[in-house]
Amino acid sequence: ETKRLILRPTCIGDADFILALLNSPGWLEHIGDRDVHSVLEATNYIQDRMLPQYEEHGYGNFTVIRKEDGSKIGTSGIYARPGMEDVDIGFSVLPEYMGKGYSYEAAVKMMWLAKHEFEIKKITAITTRANIASQNLIMKLGMKFIKDVEFPGDNEILMQFGVEL
Repeated sequence: ETKRLILRPTCIGDADFILALLNSPGWLEHIGDRDVHSVLEATNYIQDRMLPQYEEHGYGNFTVIRKEDGSKIGTSGIYARPGMEDVDIGFSVLPEYMGKGYSYEAAVKMMWLAKHEFEIKKITAITTRANIASQNLIMKLGMKFIKDVEFPGDNEILMQFGVEL
C-alpha cells in the first residue's frame, strides 16, 4: 500500500478492467494494440502474459486501486521482458486518472519492492519517443537515458532508461 493506493497482483477477476485499460487511448497510442477486445481475450491475456511472471519470478503486473473509493485506476509492475537484460518497470492509468500523481506513487512503491523484496539491483524502463509524460515520470524516478532499443519483431525504436537500486 501507499498513502492513496492499494497495489495487488493482477488476477483473472480483473479482466473487465484490463480490457478497458488495454483499449484506452493512451495505451493504444504509446504501448500498442494487444488485440484484446473481449473479456475472454482479457482473461487469456492475464493468464498467458501476466500470471507466468509471478510463477517464474515472484513479481509481475499489479492492479492499482484507489483507496478512497476502491476504483481500479491502472497498473504498475516489474517485469522480466524477453530480449531485455535487466528487469523493467511499467505503469499505466486510465485517462481520467492521469496527471494526479498516481503512476508516480505506484512506481515508487514498485521500485521499493524491487529492491527490498526481490533484491533487484538495477531497474530499467522503456518508452516511445512520443510519450513525453512517461519519459518525465521515468526521469522523476531517478532514471537516466541508457540507449535506444529495438525488440525482435517490432520495428519501433524505444528509449531505455535505468537506475541502480
